[in-house]
Amino acid sequence: MGADCLWYALRLRSNFEHKAARVLASKGYEVFLPAYEARQQWADRTKKVQIPLFPGYLFCRFDGTQKLPILMSPGVVDIVGFGSSLAPIPEGEINAVRTLLESHLEVRPCPFLKIGERVIIEAGPLAGVSGVLLDFKNSYRLLVSIDLIQRSVSAEIQRDWVRRDIAPPNRLRN
Repeated sequence: MGADCLWYALRLRSNFEHKAARVLASKGYEVFLPAYEARQQWADRTKKVQIPLFPGYLFCRFDGTQKLPILMSPGVVDIVGFGSSLAPIPEGEINAVRTLLESHLEVRPCPFLKIGERVIIEAGPLAGVSGVLLDFKNSYRLLVSIDLIQRSVSAEIQRDWVRRDIAPPNRLRN
């Protein structure tokens, strides 16, 4: 791979991650399909399968000026970008995901949430409570505020309890 080769995210047809990875690798491209192992239950058996961490996406290193062979590959819908400009993925982000997978820790996909975003708790003792996601000393906290008296409280939460709160804040909401 030359110096002009960067990592790009490819958007794929549903369930084409493994096939697209094989085809692109056979064409000589460096591909990265991060996956985790999960148990799949069928009526007659249980089997361990590799499930993509980012369903519908595959990472590929190539020269951005030579995108036609990528786009002509089976299952590839598009290369992620802004309008007609491709958006390369920083190598550090690819390496961070690789490091997570190589650590042999349990790695699972989770919603993309930003600190300061409104969230709702789906599990645990705070299920149903909404607030703002905070980062405090390397742990997550939920901030709940009483606007009228301008006071807030926070509690430590587990990351997997949380999902993005799509409802607008409502003063009458429980």
